[in-house]
This record gives sequence, structure tokens and C-alpha cells, in this order.
Amino acid sequence: MGPAPAGNPPSPEHQVKITDGRGEAQIAPQGGCLTAFRWPSAAGPVDWLRPAAASGQVAPVDSACFPLVPYSNRIRDGRFAFEGRDYHLARNFGASPHSIHGHGWQAPWHIAAQEEDRVTLVFTHEAVYTHEAADWPSPYRAEQRFSLSEGVLTIDLGVTNTGPRAMPIGLGLHPYFPRTPRCRLTAAVEGMWKTDAEVMPTTLIKADLSGGLEPEASALDNCFTGFAGEAVIDWPERHARLTITADPALSFLVVFTPPGEDFFCVEPVTHSTDAVNLAGDRGDTGLKILQPGETFAASIRFAPQLDAAR
Repeated sequence: MGPAPAGNPPSPEHQVKITDGRGEAQIAPQGGCLTAFRWPSAAGPVDWLRPAAASGQVAPVDSACFPLVPYSNRIRDGRFAFEGRDYHLARNFGASPHSIHGHGWQAPWHIAAQEEDRVTLVFTHEAVYTHEAADWPSPYRAEQRFSLSEGVLTIDLGVTNTGPRAMPIGLGLHPYFPRTPRCRLTAAVEGMWKTDAEVMPTTLIKADLSGGLEPEASALDNCFTGFAGEAVIDWPERHARLTITADPALSFLVVFTPPGEDFFCVEPVTHSTDAVNLAGDRGDTGLKILQPGETFAASIRFAPQLDAAR
């Protein structure tokens, strides 16, 4: 995905900061966005994710990371059928005909709890039930907790079905990472969805990222399957490494390496692109069904490392 207008953006004066003495993170309740994750040092701060601008308004697509609830990536034409009912989501990403990344990233979250090294945000979505305007099968409550421990950032994301009907569910995060000429991504995956000009899935092929991928030399916007739960980003120029560890439920990995940009994205998610539509013909989409009262949750950990040469 690329930059596009993204609803009401958060502003710096409405951000909160957490720290554990080693690392610090800034969070904007508007969009549930992480706007910075860094290690302060005598030589200057080390940003592990792309930081948002220090001043002015920050849209989710210009943040360090935003949540993906209740689905990841695109739903074709914003339409799907579930348990005999048709649903229609708004086109929410510029000129794209598809609906993208769910509801949470363009909505206000509120702070439910805060301590020095952690903060919990909550977003409540009230689904519309009229046949013409239904945008999800059930209302739900999403919770996102950011916590720091020994400089490691953990983000826990969960959704509870608060309505009377079952609903499809998917989760994930959309982090942006600093891009350098020699940075490298390594991850164990099994397959990759090839895409059409609108970044919709067409064909599932075998793939392997265990030998490493250089974002500077690639042009991807693809969903990888069979993600083993660990992705490593190396920045040789910075003498730095970041290990991303995801729960087993997050067995898909979206990699976005847009040419000419100073960032790239590595997004652990629970399902393939357009899973709500593909699931009618396939059993490998990762789509989950959440019954009334049930909760689906997953956790992602960002563990930095600096070598002695820095």
C-alpha cells in the first residue's frame, strides 16, 4: 500500500509516552497509532520504527505503526457475504475501489489504562444492521496494549465480539521501518500470493525469504503464507538488528517495499488478503470466525539489538 488520505489524523499534543528506562514509545489514540519506538543514547536516539514527524498532524500512513482490525489489507470492492447476509464497507483509501485495513486505523481509540511503561487503548465499533449499510456482521470491542520491558516493545491486540451474531475476524499490525541501502529482511515463509494491478491476490506460489531480502532492491506489496513467527531486520550501516516475534496465529506476513521511499513494511497478520471472499473456495486463508462473547487476540514483540561497533 502507499500513502493516501486517512481520515482524521492524530496530533502531537494528543500523544502519550511510555518508557522503561531503556526504550521509549509514543502512542496517538487517534487511529491507535504508534508514532515512535526508540532507544535514547548519548550519540542520539536510535529509531527502531520510522518515527512520525515531530510537529504537525500525523496520519496513520505517516506513523510508525497502526493496528489492523477487524481485518488486514484489502477486501475486494469493499463487499463480502457472510452467513447469508451481504456486507458493504466504505472505500477508505483514496481512489482505490477496495476497502483496506479495517475500521480501527481511521477511528478514535480511548486510553483505558496507563502506567509508566505501558498503556492500553480501546476502540468500540458499532456495526450497522440495515441491509443497505451493514459494514460488519457484529459490533465489537478492540483492545491494544503497548508495553516496554528491558527496551523490548510488545503490542497485544485483541477483539471481542460484543454482538448477537458470529463475525469473521482478522488481526495484525502495520509497522513502518527505516530503510537504508544495505538493510535486509530475513524470515521463514512457505508461499506468496502474486497480485494484480490493484494489489489483489491472484495466484499462490512457493516462496522463501530465509536467504534474506533487500528492500532497496525489491518492489513488493505481497502477502506471504506459512510465516514461522520470526522476522529479522538487519541494518549493517547502523550496526543494528531488530527481531520481530509473532504469535502462531499470525502466520501470514505482508511485505511492502515501495520503490524510492525511505521506509518499508513488514506486517504480521492472521490471514491472507481478501480472506473473507477467498474463504468460500479455500481453506487456507487464515480467516477466523468469532462467536458472540468470544475474544481473539495475538501479540507481537519488537526486540532491538545494537552491536559493540556502534
